Amino acid sequence: MTGEIFRDAWGIPHLRADDAMALARVQGRVTALDRAWQLEVERHRSEGTSASFLGAEALPWDRFVRRARLDDTARRCFAELERRDPESAGWVRAYVDGVNEGLVEGARRTPEFARTGLAPGRWEPWTPLGVWLGIHILFAGFPAKLWREQVVRHLGADAVRLFATDGPATSGSNGWLVSGERTVTGRAIIAGDPHRFIEEPGVYQQIHLSCPEFDVIGLAVPGVPGIAHFGHTGTVAWAITNAMADYQDLYRERLRRTGAGVEALGPDGVWRRAARHTEVVQVAGEEPVEVEVIETERGPVVIGGPEGLPDGSADLPEGFADLPEGSAALPEGLPGLGDGLPDLQEGFSSELPSPLDDTTPPLAVALRYPPRVTSDLGFSALLPLLRARRVADVDRAVDRWAEPVNVVQAADTEGGLLHRVAGKVPVRSAANRVRLVPAWEPGHDWQGWHDTPRGGLVDGVAAMANQRGLAAPLGVEFAPPHRADRVTALLGEKDRWSAADMPAIHMDTRLASAAPLLDLLSTVAHLTPAAARIRQTLLDWDRRMDADSEAAAVYAALRGAVVRRLAAHPAFAALSVPPAYPEILLPWLALLPRIGFALEHLLRAQELYDIDRTETVRAAVEEVAAEQPAAAGRTWADTHRLAPWRALADPSYDAPGLSGDHDCVLCTSAVPGLTDLSARGPAARYVWDLADREASRWVVPLGASGVPGSPHHRDQLPLWLGGELAPVLTDFTKLKKESDV
Repeated sequence: MTGEIFRDAWGIPHLRADDAMALARVQGRVTALDRAWQLEVERHRSEGTSASFLGAEALPWDRFVRRARLDDTARRCFAELERRDPESAGWVRAYVDGVNEGLVEGARRTPEFARTGLAPGRWEPWTPLGVWLGIHILFAGFPAKLWREQVVRHLGADAVRLFATDGPATSGSNGWLVSGERTVTGRAIIAGDPHRFIEEPGVYQQIHLSCPEFDVIGLAVPGVPGIAHFGHTGTVAWAITNAMADYQDLYRERLRRTGAGVEALGPDGVWRRAARHTEVVQVAGEEPVEVEVIETERGPVVIGGPEGLPDGSADLPEGFADLPEGSAALPEGLPGLGDGLPDLQEGFSSELPSPLDDTTPPLAVALRYPPRVTSDLGFSALLPLLRARRVADVDRAVDRWAEPVNVVQAADTEGGLLHRVAGKVPVRSAANRVRLVPAWEPGHDWQGWHDTPRGGLVDGVAAMANQRGLAAPLGVEFAPPHRADRVTALLGEKDRWSAADMPAIHMDTRLASAAPLLDLLSTVAHLTPAAARIRQTLLDWDRRMDADSEAAAVYAALRGAVVRRLAAHPAFAALSVPPAYPEILLPWLALLPRIGFALEHLLRAQELYDIDRTETVRAAVEEVAAEQPAAAGRTWADTHRLAPWRALADPSYDAPGLSGDHDCVLCTSAVPGLTDLSARGPAARYVWDLADREASRWVVPLGASGVPGSPHHRDQLPLWLGGELAPVLTDFTKLKKESDV
């Protein structure tokens, strides 16, 4: 036997091979057979070549990837992996060999190749590292620093705190660890659901990897060998959430052209040669586009250049000492904001750049990110995770983790427990963490790496949901505490839990963040009869965002109307038009989503730039009342529908209705004020039982296959919608053998 592919009733691949290297090859091969289109889209995205077959819509991403030097960083990281850890490098090569073996057949099965005229290409040994980088380069949300600069420029430094919350373009998760003292079996349970943009095919691949050395089930990332984030070896299991750490920096650069190329001004006052070259991006149906790639000692320039912003856009703002007259200060008294929030003003207060005179070269912005600095993506952790037998093994493995920075939970059959942060976060000034910093001034270099915090359990449980907590010393903005608090409260309702109990937590729809709006609504007077009926409906509402709830639909309509009215207020007018930054960064700078996700803070502030919020809510209720006849009988699921991302549109897709909302445990994110559609939500759900691995459960939003028309393309969608989970099988005698490879 070299390798075997088995399938269960859901089409999930179960792979068996003679050793770890042969198994990696089989994993690569089966992923290419099941998900050839997804693999090639991700490869092209990591290389900045996706516009060559997806057209001009993909050009902004390709430009960013070329300028950020993702492919070159992947090459560097693989070369360093090969030098430092040749076994892991060989294992990655084996996976790539399998991908290349299966791509042609996988492409033949998948109609998207014919639709676009794309021929399957060849994967290189560093391609999995490039895929990993492409998926996670925006994970830490460095563009939020651009948003903070806009807020400071127009509203003042303190105003940043108003918008300090998990935003629409970030990714998060729920996860909880229940120790054996709180389970019916006496062994621990780990459960949760990673929240990402829902993609078709999905970002997580259910898989079973077995060889004489290990036998692991878990959720793999297609294009990357092993099981990085969520796995169960039989004796130990682990899971992660986004730690919300800040580990990427933006530097304002002063650049100038010389006869020899481009120079950048350093913190010692010396102009030094920057690396520079030009790349050509092919665009389907259009002329090729040239991209100038510049890299300073800080990192690749991702915004602007020696002449400022490209394509006719304005130069970057000239510094914040020249705030416009009448810039508002932050109102005092923001209940719920002061508990443990970092001093966001600290990074802006004393180190603001001075206005530039006419002789100052235009500014550009460079991105500094750990793998570009260290040539390490943490792939040395992947094989040790598969080989783990106890919590201590997982702990040692994730010591090698790099990015994204995660909170890790693990438990084993001997009672071992782990709750810690893993990944690389640089030590640097407070200013680096919250804003763009001047590259030409000293004090902004990196000074080593933070120790990663560790935590424990309280009353036998630990909940992680991207909230301020264990990772607080490493981050700036975190998710509101509602999901973590709700998970903790639900776990407190029973003394003993089983694996079968966990879906009820996954699917909880209570929306705690509705409180500020409903509290304000209760004070609104002088309503028309129709608006008064809406007010009473919402005050009587159980605050659950259930798919069949008419009250939830009315609440969402009211919330959207309030958000739009606030965003249209003159106090925020200057933020309504973002700077002319690259298109790929604009979601972080859009005012309407920022208002929507910060609505709690904005409504709770004792004073908000002379905005009469009671009148705003009154007018919004009347607006909803006027529309109510047309919306009579409408439920939340009528507008709150699943809208997964696809590289190619699928006109046959019928979007299903959803329960949940951004701050529910069932986190199916709409964008208040903009759309009720949900593009982000649970990209998988899992329950890992340490008493019996086959009592574990899992599900993904669509299916195991990325091939349209396959019976397993969307067969898990009904389970996912209904809160059900598919069984985990590990006994090969109960599986159907598909082939030898």
